[in-house]
Amino acid sequence: MRTYCFNGPLWEVMDMVSTDRFLAFAAMSLLVIVIPGPSVLFVIGRALAHGRRTAVATALGNVVGSYLLVVAVAFGIGSLVERSVTVYLAVKLAGAAYLVFLGVQAFRHRKEMKAASIRADSAAPARGDLRTVLDGALVGVTNPKGVVFFAAVLPQFVDHSAGRLPLQMLLLGLVPISIGLVTDTLWGLTASAARAWFARSDRRLSLIGGAGGFTMIGLGLTVAVTGRAD
Repeated sequence: MRTYCFNGPLWEVMDMVSTDRFLAFAAMSLLVIVIPGPSVLFVIGRALAHGRRTAVATALGNVVGSYLLVVAVAFGIGSLVERSVTVYLAVKLAGAAYLVFLGVQAFRHRKEMKAASIRADSAAPARGDLRTVLDGALVGVTNPKGVVFFAAVLPQFVDHSAGRLPLQMLLLGLVPISIGLVTDTLWGLTASAARAWFARSDRRLSLIGGAGGFTMIGLGLTVAVTGRAD
């Protein structure tokens, strides 16, 4: 009988990351993620404006965008963004502008929101879901908090003596991504539950849609004026 041994590249990389290092990074990630940032507030805003289905798709998009940052850092691009004031500012302003755009759109269409739209969420076309995921990914990849965390914190937890640094970073990056997916989804579901209560009245639903739009606009402006000052 042939004996199979799990000694491929993935298992070798997992052996490189010690349990202590892994748990320390998980704890650090949790501390950072539990503090609501642009991604969380974006999910909440979308949940208030569009409901549960959109909130979940947005949370998924956020983690996709965040993992793109992990890939960028693993292969050296992230450090360029974090160290260059010009590039960092460009990324930050691009993300802020997109948040404001989405907020304006939500506010403009607030009067089109009806109680019946809550029940129609599950029947939304797949293309709309994909677009929502892409919206979340764009916000996730331009999130200044994510850029700084992955560029400045992630490299500190790799074992340089073990080699294969990019693979170690890709593996460790799954930790905050997994935590973020759970927490962002919970935030979105909680906000969408509040929206469902408002949906008993078309007028109240319109108000909450406008509030979601204002949340995203305010978030975009906050992202634009905060961050590095060097």
